[in-house]
Amino acid sequence: MRIAVIGSGYVGLVSAACFAEIGHDVIAVDNNNAKIELLESGGVPIHEEFLPALLTRNHRNRLQYSTSITEAVKKADVVFITVGTPPSATGEADLSYVEAAASEIAQAIDVRKIVVEKSTVPVRTCDWLRRSLVLNGADHEMFSVASNPEFLREGTAVRDFLYPDRIVIGVDDSLSSAALQAIYEPLTSGRYYKQSGVIPPPSDTAILKAKIIVTNAKSAEFIKHASNAFLAMKISFANAVANVAECVGADISQVCAGVGSDSRIGPRFLNAGIGYGGSCFPKDVQAFHAVANSCGYRFGLLDEVMKINLEQRRYFLDKIRGALWTIRGKKLAVLGLAFKGETDDVRESPAIEIIKSLIAEGAQIRAFDPVATKNAKELLPSEGIFYEENPYSAATGSDALLILTEWREFASLDLRKLRHLLKYPIVIDGRNLYDPCEVAKAGLIYYSVGRAVAAPTGTAHELADIGDRKPKNSSLAHSFVSA
Repeated sequence: MRIAVIGSGYVGLVSAACFAEIGHDVIAVDNNNAKIELLESGGVPIHEEFLPALLTRNHRNRLQYSTSITEAVKKADVVFITVGTPPSATGEADLSYVEAAASEIAQAIDVRKIVVEKSTVPVRTCDWLRRSLVLNGADHEMFSVASNPEFLREGTAVRDFLYPDRIVIGVDDSLSSAALQAIYEPLTSGRYYKQSGVIPPPSDTAILKAKIIVTNAKSAEFIKHASNAFLAMKISFANAVANVAECVGADISQVCAGVGSDSRIGPRFLNAGIGYGGSCFPKDVQAFHAVANSCGYRFGLLDEVMKINLEQRRYFLDKIRGALWTIRGKKLAVLGLAFKGETDDVRESPAIEIIKSLIAEGAQIRAFDPVATKNAKELLPSEGIFYEENPYSAATGSDALLILTEWREFASLDLRKLRHLLKYPIVIDGRNLYDPCEVAKAGLIYYSVGRAVAAPTGTAHELADIGDRKPKNSSLAHSFVSA
């Protein structure tokens, strides 16, 4: 099938590459000339596993690029809209980019088209999209509108597309239903997985055929927001429980393992840390909250999800203050700038906000991230921070080491080498990447989230117990164990 994908950000570019990968002819469109030139030359504007391989083998075969919506729409049977929907000042989704795309699409419709909203949008957006297409000149009999929300996680987006938990299509007419089911047929029939050279499945996936769920358009739009709100709630719940666990002497890693073993709950997204971030959860929870408000429903649970997420960063900052006594003048090694591991995206990154606060308090930051440094420089102050080439250069001479992003490589550092490089043997881990006893055996005092402070056997109580300072506005305190 001939497909146009309007917008070549994280969702659009991955979707375009994967549609081409499963056999469709695709034109990816973006109004950023520099990005299209980069893609045409073989470059990749974002860090995403397997994406470079898909772009390379499909470019100029089944995948083309363009800056012209008109050109792409005229050549396509189905048009996917994957433009940004950032939060407005009120917390509602800003749909101006969707409306702008609809205006151009409308003027290019000359034969029957199916227009599919794939961006994350509030319920009833398809209704507004139909209205906008008509107002901008499209004959209502020449198009159908459908919803096909994306469920892609940055860092694993290609695999999420090709090996999905489910594919949701929201359709209000039989033509849209048939077309979207035909597009995903290589996955739902299992035909794609039988080919040679396919992207390998995740290790925990035994999928033979992708599951497709057919709903009406409003339900599909609602599913996306409800899903992200639930996942954000799960993260905030784990963080709230972690703070209580730390107070009473329980280990949040063990607690989550026990709770997550219940098949009704599951282990995914049940990890304590410094809170969620990125381009999806913060804005989607706000947008879902705004939808509820527009219906006259007070969704207090979402208020608490957002509140806990912000408080978790403040709680972690207080943990740093407790471990170091004073912040001003301290040299702090920071590992991680992206909002999560395996991506270069720094939008709404908890790491960025924590670093800004530390710099404001007079700390000197020595930061390292495998791929997100360039993007982080656009958000962080120009003074008070230096960017290092690797974790060990960041640690050299620093008063403490902070882990703020869960990159896989950060979970396998040489701990004894770090002990030798650091000025003081202090590691403050916001992602719980290590077993506390193992860190303590390497000679380090280890602070994590929802677990007792761990210190080497024989460490003076005054050195190890400095983390017992209580967080502001809280009765919670750190417990302490030796290893």
